Amino acid sequence: MPVTVILWDGPDAPRLRQQHLAAHLSYAERVADRLLVGGPFKRPDGGFVGSLLVMDVETEDEARAILEKDPYFLAGVWTDVRMEPFRPVIGTWIGGKVW
Repeated sequence: MPVTVILWDGPDAPRLRQQHLAAHLSYAERVADRLLVGGPFKRPDGGFVGSLLVMDVETEDEARAILEKDPYFLAGVWTDVRMEPFRPVIGTWIGGKVW
């Protein structure tokens, strides 16, 4: 069951992102087999405002356990987290459509 995770940056996120980038990327590589897609939301000026993850997990609890070990999460980069089950039904990512 894919779970979509929408993460919005807090006010100190630019500094925290820079400070914890290497650890965050290393962690992302370790859990890449659980991620269908992930990346930051970018502003026109090149900064970031949050992130999106679509995780390949069995439960939301499993997604939360993975997220809560991420150095960005631990450092407080993201201050607003929303998780929702996701059912992909159309697009090139899933090879067309499912109906």
